[in-house]
Amino acid sequence: MQSGWRVGSLFGIPFFIDPSWVGVLFLIAIPTGLRWQEGFPQWGVALAYGMGVVMALLLFSSVVLHELGHSLVAKAQGIKVNSITLFLFGGIAAIEQESKTPGKAFQVAIAGPAVSLSLAALLGGITYAIPDPANVVKVLATDLAWTNFILALFNLIPGLPLDGGQVLKAAVWKVTGSRFKGIHWAARTGKILGWLAILWGTFSLVRGDYSGLWIAFLGWFGVRNATSYDRMTDLQEALLQITAADAMTRDFRVVDADMSLRQFADTYLLDTARPTVYFAASNGRYRGLVTVTDLHTVERSEWETQTLYRLIKPLTEIPIVEETASLVQVIQAMESQQLKRVTVLSPAGAVAGIIDRGDVVRALTQKMKLPVSEALIKQIKEEGIYPPGFQLGAIAQAAAEALPANK
Repeated sequence: MQSGWRVGSLFGIPFFIDPSWVGVLFLIAIPTGLRWQEGFPQWGVALAYGMGVVMALLLFSSVVLHELGHSLVAKAQGIKVNSITLFLFGGIAAIEQESKTPGKAFQVAIAGPAVSLSLAALLGGITYAIPDPANVVKVLATDLAWTNFILALFNLIPGLPLDGGQVLKAAVWKVTGSRFKGIHWAARTGKILGWLAILWGTFSLVRGDYSGLWIAFLGWFGVRNATSYDRMTDLQEALLQITAADAMTRDFRVVDADMSLRQFADTYLLDTARPTVYFAASNGRYRGLVTVTDLHTVERSEWETQTLYRLIKPLTEIPIVEETASLVQVIQAMESQQLKRVTVLSPAGAVAGIIDRGDVVRALTQKMKLPVSEALIKQIKEEGIYPPGFQLGAIAQAAAEALPANK
């Protein structure tokens, strides 16, 4: 669910303001008004602070246009843009998926700084066209031109989550053929730069320069987000490396397809400790999945004469994956059809195992050496849903989209 206040939309893209942005308005409007009151006393207090508010609102518009640059290029590539949100550290465009090629990723990344530089040039032209240094429009245009110029340069710093990091990612992706390597390089650069900012800010703060607090805060934000990019990429890579054979379990039972329904019910269904998944076989061959829920559709008077064939769904009619399928394919199969589990077949066409969402989480956490309790795995298996906030369906989709670019 989108947080913040919706303030409108443009080109079909909704705009939101995070509550933290209100503080930014005051941090810009009041100091700017004070500076202009001292620099242009002929303006008067009301005009100086009024123009400070206007400056803050124009900066708001500049950030919107910057993010709109990213968004319109993404939309031109057929990518959905869910929203643009302004928050404490600037703005962010919620773009639904990655560009398909490094060249297109570069276009999306560079579009924002290109808009900011264009605004700086346009406003700079207005500045030079007005000779009076105390003219309100000239002063506004000058400050806004420099602000957009600095905004563009700052965003071009080559580390995630900044636009320059996205540019670096696209460049490494182009050279190596791997989007994942591009993200790792840009994320690690972002973390290094973030830590340098934290150290610089802390040193400045110790020396009595309170602006160091803001620099350190920006550094912390950069480290936090770059780390998030790195971990998400590790997760996507793991999903592609783990196969169905790695994740499957043999938590099922093979029963004789020729037994009567009465014998099946008495032998297996009355024993709650038995597995709940049954496959039927005869003459050394798997015949299919026993759909236990269909047993109630058969009259009890027929249970003695009818066999399990009455309840069998052939393997060709149930959701299956091969042992060599990646966990990405397994997750996509379950999510697209809202399945509780899928059946894994061996190269010979025999049932090799089954996979449910609990098995997926166990295999993934073991691969990434993350602690997870068996109680949680059991809960996922019973409920058939991932833990809240663990959006494996969307993560697997993102990983799948990276496959063509990595070939």
